[in-house]
Amino acid sequence: MTDVQAAYTVEQALNNLQQTEDPSARYYAAWWIGRFRVTEPTAIAALIMALEDETDRSPDGGYPLRRNAAKALGKLTDLTVVPALIQALDCEDYYVREAVVRALGELRAGQAIPALLDLLAGGADAAQLVAGKPHLTQPYEAILEALGSLQAKQAVPQLKPFLEHFAPKVQYAAARALYQLTLVPDYAEQLIQALQGPDLQLRRSAMMDLGATGYLAGASAIAQTFTENSLKLIALRDLWMAHQQRHPPAGLLTAETKQILALMDELL
Repeated sequence: MTDVQAAYTVEQALNNLQQTEDPSARYYAAWWIGRFRVTEPTAIAALIMALEDETDRSPDGGYPLRRNAAKALGKLTDLTVVPALIQALDCEDYYVREAVVRALGELRAGQAIPALLDLLAGGADAAQLVAGKPHLTQPYEAILEALGSLQAKQAVPQLKPFLEHFAPKVQYAAARALYQLTLVPDYAEQLIQALQGPDLQLRRSAMMDLGATGYLAGASAIAQTFTENSLKLIALRDLWMAHQQRHPPAGLLTAETKQILALMDELL
């Protein structure tokens, strides 16, 4: 048990989440339950209740506690929470919807695919900035990534137009998902090309998306990207894990394994 866990118990977390009126204490309690993977039914029930909380409001009208509750539920590997998460996709708070979408992707909740596709209504043309806000009408980046993770092959026609979206990160998410759904190298190669861009933040984003594809031909490109070695190591790890999920290795040290290990060793 870590020092943080020892100083804060499940009982305290549940008490703070359900009974205190202190928003910061409730916010932390939801985070703590997810961080330490508390899977007790009472904890899960408390998080589901927090998804409907009306008391914790930010100045812009958002729901901070709902966001943290959604994030926590995504870490608990309990598929009984999926209906509540799907219902939370109707929340007016963009960031709650984003957290919910990512949680559904983490849970590999295939039953959420129809609801996620509904969020793409209007296609790429509808994916515009909200007036006065720094975000689009829907969390498209998260939606596209989730559909790829969930192997929603029926979504391919709806995803293709997003390759031409004005926001580069949405383009990358579309390319990532389309490779995961079709295994067509052109989509992964689009991400490799993006690694040469001048913007550091966009290079980081494209690199992490490439890592999620499992496209081993992109390993060298990841290692050569002008960004932090620590992020390159994470992307290479993700690349190999995604490849293994699709192609379980026949032996401990395949040629691909050696290549990834060699590239990672050079970055250490």
